[in-house]
Amino acid sequence: MENISYGKIVLIGAGHVGSAILDSLLRMNLADEIVVINRNEKKALGVVLDASHTTAFAYSANANIRVGTYEDCKDAQIIINTAGPSIQPGNSRDRMVLLQTNVQVMKEIMTQITTYTRSAIIINVSNPMDILTYIAQKEFNYPRNLLIGTGTLLDTARFNKMLADLCGVDAKNVTGFVLGEHGGTSFIPWNAVNIVGIPFHDFQKQFGLKEPVDCEKLLHEVKVSGLDIVELKGYTSSGIALSVCRLVGAIMRNERAVVPASVVLEGEYGLEGIAMSLPCVISRNGVERTLQIPLDKEGEKNLNICYEYLRNVIESIS
Repeated sequence: MENISYGKIVLIGAGHVGSAILDSLLRMNLADEIVVINRNEKKALGVVLDASHTTAFAYSANANIRVGTYEDCKDAQIIINTAGPSIQPGNSRDRMVLLQTNVQVMKEIMTQITTYTRSAIIINVSNPMDILTYIAQKEFNYPRNLLIGTGTLLDTARFNKMLADLCGVDAKNVTGFVLGEHGGTSFIPWNAVNIVGIPFHDFQKQFGLKEPVDCEKLLHEVKVSGLDIVELKGYTSSGIALSVCRLVGAIMRNERAVVPASVVLEGEYGLEGIAMSLPCVISRNGVERTLQIPLDKEGEKNLNICYEYLRNVIESIS
């Protein structure tokens, strides 16, 4: 195993998402050293200089921030990949339009990374999330526990916030996961949703709702909210930045936190040959284990729909 500089993060990509992640890492004091890699080195330098000036303020960590190359991966603890084009306003409501371009970008990046390390934990942010996570792990034989996609972590945060608003509580009191694809076939195991132990089927009575929660409507709003933000703002950045920081924090602090993340399946629910989001125990070792929420018949149906869709996409590019 290579020597690891604990607290060192390599951030690949200096666009809207990469810049937001860099800012959030500093605000949350999650790294000692951050190296930014970008095809346009001038842009990377501008992002690094801008961020470095914030370290003079009390709320920002005094981390060493610099522009680097892929050789800096050789002793990194965490590598965050945000490279490749993202969905633009007006061009699509489907992340799969990025498939061919970003598959090639991911292969180029993994070729560079694996030249220098197989010990760093890689967090993939680029879309289509689950396809790229699968390709990066399988085609480069990267340790499965060390390659994590942000997956439905942000979708879950959006769901928890929306459901909490309906029930008039803090979103941090909601326990519920969006699972499967980070995309159109994602699903919610409603039988596992609760607020401080109160099961979902009791929400109307316990929280005084005028009518039952419309599950289909809420799931639809969760699925399209990110795409709506792109249309309104031009890009998404804040939510995904904190999603990445949630994973980074769990790794750096060895939290063993349970969060939904995209991993390559190895028999979970009897499935394999794809990556999708399941609840994962995240620690300094990456994914320590995956958890299988008991699914009702509707959940099983939705899981299989998601699996078949992702498997077909993977087979189409193999």
